[in-house]
Amino acid sequence: MRTLIYICVMMIHALKTLKLFWQNHPDAEIGLKYWYSKAEAGIFANPQQIVQVFKGADFVGNQRIVFNISKNKYRLIAALNYNYQLCFIKFIGTHKQYDNIDAKNNRI
Repeated sequence: MRTLIYICVMMIHALKTLKLFWQNHPDAEIGLKYWYSKAEAGIFANPQQIVQVFKGADFVGNQRIVFNISKNKYRLIAALNYNYQLCFIKFIGTHKQYDNIDAKNNRI
């Protein structure tokens, strides 16, 4: 009897959103590509595992993690579904724009 083991890496939705952002903010491109490559390659079971990989990340509740991009010049909020290894980009913007929203609920 064989046991099958499924390994699902994180699938990130909205790469186009990141590309559009770095077209308007070229200095964010390297940081966003770095974040994307690490997030996509990871297998995460909970927020604590993400924070271990992304040292500047913060769990804010409601399945959302805030990531610092380009030495904290930009902020990215992602909602994660750990069971299905899905990552949804909820917000990407400057630190100042981030300060004007509710990160947990994406409300201005």
